[in-house]
Amino acid sequence: MRIRHSIARTAATLPILFGLLGVAPTAPTGPLPPVVPSASASAGYGPICWYGSCFDYVTGRQKTDAGGASIQMFQASPQLYPGDIESHSLQELAVQSSDQKSTVEIGWTVDLGLNGDLRPHLFVYHWVDGQESCYNGCGFVRLSRSVRPGMAVRTGRSAQYAIEYLAGDWWVFYNRQAVGYFPGSLWGGTFTRGQTISAFGEVAHATGVTCEAMGDGVDGSASGSSWISTFQLLDSADPSQLTVTETSPELYDSGSVTPTSFHLGGPGNGPC
Repeated sequence: MRIRHSIARTAATLPILFGLLGVAPTAPTGPLPPVVPSASASAGYGPICWYGSCFDYVTGRQKTDAGGASIQMFQASPQLYPGDIESHSLQELAVQSSDQKSTVEIGWTVDLGLNGDLRPHLFVYHWVDGQESCYNGCGFVRLSRSVRPGMAVRTGRSAQYAIEYLAGDWWVFYNRQAVGYFPGSLWGGTFTRGQTISAFGEVAHATGVTCEAMGDGVDGSASGSSWISTFQLLDSADPSQLTVTETSPELYDSGSVTPTSFHLGGPGNGPC
């Protein structure tokens, strides 16, 4: 948000978390991370708005206990308002602690302010005890020479995204290739399992402006829409079982829902 963006990601959002705790947030400085919606953020009561920006979600979520998760995800090229560096549209996978204060995220985002173009780019992000960090860095250890956070991904193709706790660190994977890891020491060794797993689409837009597309801009309930599939828990005794919710179903909705997949998307109020 410039309030820019992207808080996805993508587990308890900082504003929602502060609201639950009764703590007043301080004004953010610089780009904000992808928002990860909390359970209360996707109840069909409209976008989540704070600091001059609003966020809409179509979310598949499972409460569980797991060492990670993986999904197959369509990589779309959603339309944003021309020249708008404060909005974004993304899809991601997020693994959160039970208190929703610690999170690891991986996904793709279309974000002119962050990436300098309107193509989908790979991103990683993390939260430590409710504190924001930064995109694609802030302790992230990159290992792959061919896959890097921030790179453009192929539009119209799908890819596998995964997060897994291995040997004391949180690893992220793209198409089964290890991109790198967030050291467990960032959390002081306290975040070793995930209890809320979320896979979702997110749109951030200025207050009152909702023309930004989610997915490929096709309603999730219609054919040809973007999708998330093959949801799998890692190192868990529970079967995979997503519950799908929407913040503003009249603008962005879901379809073809199964325990491990769903379609998502929408044009907002129409093309920008």
